[in-house]
Amino acid sequence: MYTFSIPSPPTKEPSPTFVSSKKEADMETKGAAQWSSILVPSVQEMVKEKTITTVPPRYVRSDQDKTKVDDDFDVKTEIPIIDLKRLCSSTTMDSEVEKLDFACKEWGFFQLVNHGIEPSFLDKVKSEIQDFFNLPMEEKKKFWQRPDEIEGFGQAFVVSEDQKLDWADLFFHTVQPVELRKPHLFPKLPLSFRDTLETYSAEVQSVAKILIAKMASALETKPEELEKLFDDVDSIQSMRMNYYPPCPQPDQVIGLTPHSDSVGLTVLMQVNEVEGLQIKKDGKWVPVKPIPNAFIVNIGDVLEIITNGTYRSIEHRGVVNSEKERLSIATFHNVGMYKEVGPAKSLIERQKVARFKRLTMKEYSDGLFSRTLDGKAYLDALRI
Repeated sequence: MYTFSIPSPPTKEPSPTFVSSKKEADMETKGAAQWSSILVPSVQEMVKEKTITTVPPRYVRSDQDKTKVDDDFDVKTEIPIIDLKRLCSSTTMDSEVEKLDFACKEWGFFQLVNHGIEPSFLDKVKSEIQDFFNLPMEEKKKFWQRPDEIEGFGQAFVVSEDQKLDWADLFFHTVQPVELRKPHLFPKLPLSFRDTLETYSAEVQSVAKILIAKMASALETKPEELEKLFDDVDSIQSMRMNYYPPCPQPDQVIGLTPHSDSVGLTVLMQVNEVEGLQIKKDGKWVPVKPIPNAFIVNIGDVLEIITNGTYRSIEHRGVVNSEKERLSIATFHNVGMYKEVGPAKSLIERQKVARFKRLTMKEYSDGLFSRTLDGKAYLDALRI
């Protein structure tokens, strides 16, 4: 679950609902060059075209965390399971909100079941994502990252030519608001896939809004302090589709560099049944065993800021194996670009301290994209 749900500024005239002044439009243009990633080769194509027995040097990650992986599963090491149906039922809501509050405070992750999205539709989403990554390279080139952009096929947060790379390909794009969609990406997707993603976007957005409202209830904040930050007017939704090829030396590489998500809320769906997501819990890496058709939801840095540290974003990573590819899709939900984020005032009043600085999402993202991924280092830089 990569952390870059702030899209690069639009090349067309910004919509008046998103950019409210010439000053803001000028800020967008100024920031455009910062929000980019250096172009890199396709790992999927490299594996497909060559019989690789050793990992190319640029992918060897001797710097990776060798902390023990906790494979000894019991109730204490399984991430919490939240039932959305119970969360919305008048008879079970209170107890499920308590469980949600515990999950967000103690884990920063949970699996969401009974979310109301039909399994048959999710199967369609998964199938079409698989087909998209299996397109011939000539077709994929139409969707490849362009210079000074982060959207399209490629990798993210690559800021130098000698930087170590993840063992993965991604396709990242902005979905909402519509006026921020890159004209050469979403509108050019195969029609069936585009329609499927439109529906998936709306369904997941509805789920995320319910979760944020229930979190506001659990925190006993004023509704506008959380819910209005993620309203439909200018909140940002983006997607990252992930492809992790098999690797002949899986212990030498990393599929996804350890990091916390820089957004508000992330909703992840496994495309196939191959495990690989691990989260940092009590100093150990805990593998996540996904439940079929459940979503894996996690708190992002922005929500940690807004909740004044009550809810925590958690460091996580992706690992690969030698036999099977792994695919997933992460949908990121974030605050509109020119809204200001900082600890909710009602929480500051209750806790008597503000733990994070206040800044606009534009300022936040400019700082984010000037760095490489490094655990929770960026969030730590914003602490007071």
